[in-house]
Amino acid sequence: MRLTLSLFQLPSLRHGAVCAVALLSGLLAGCNTPSRSGADAIHSGSPPESTLVDYHQVGCASIWSFNDTAAMHNPLYWLRAMDCAERLSPAAARAEAHRWPAENWQSTFKQAVLLDNGNVTPVERRQYLDRLDGYGSDYPAAVRPLLTLWREGQGSLLQLSAERTRYAHLQQSSDAQLDALRQQASSQSQQLADTRRKLDSLTDIERQLSSRRAPDAGDTSHADDRAEPAGSPRPGNPTGEDANP
Repeated sequence: MRLTLSLFQLPSLRHGAVCAVALLSGLLAGCNTPSRSGADAIHSGSPPESTLVDYHQVGCASIWSFNDTAAMHNPLYWLRAMDCAERLSPAAARAEAHRWPAENWQSTFKQAVLLDNGNVTPVERRQYLDRLDGYGSDYPAAVRPLLTLWREGQGSLLQLSAERTRYAHLQQSSDAQLDALRQQASSQSQQLADTRRKLDSLTDIERQLSSRRAPDAGDTSHADDRAEPAGSPRPGNPTGEDANP
């Protein structure tokens, strides 16, 4: 039952990971903004030396067309890409993923983000994660924390799929054992019923034989009573002696 309950926690797992990624990216954005004194910023009037562009307002229809270095090294871009990928249907996500062959880390990451929302099988998930791991040394420092956190979430999904498969196999095995026990109990019940019928039949036969033997015994005793005793005189010979000398 614990495994069954964990299966329904999949949406909360994904949304929790997205919230953690958003918090991490916000911290990254704050760290990349240069610290300048208020007076210096007012007198110079120049823009900050380094800023992270917020892609939150970029439409999902055009978010995938960005491929410049500034966008690829911006964790806020990838957050927006993940958000837009979740809005696509599984078929549309797969179609968009096929447009980004795994030729470099950014294309591989785009493909993985899109396939994550394409109703992939555990085997497909493992394949695109293996491709993504192949570019581990190419990840920019600004994106690495976000990508690592996303990768851990994917690993959790794989583990959940494995537990679900194991539970299904255990359920099938338990059902098969229960069916076998039911069939065995039914067979034993049938055998017991047959044995009872045979015993009842034998009891009836024995009762019939006993009822037949009882009158025969009574007739035999009456016949013995009617038989003449050996020393009783015959008619015409009162003494019972032999008439011949």
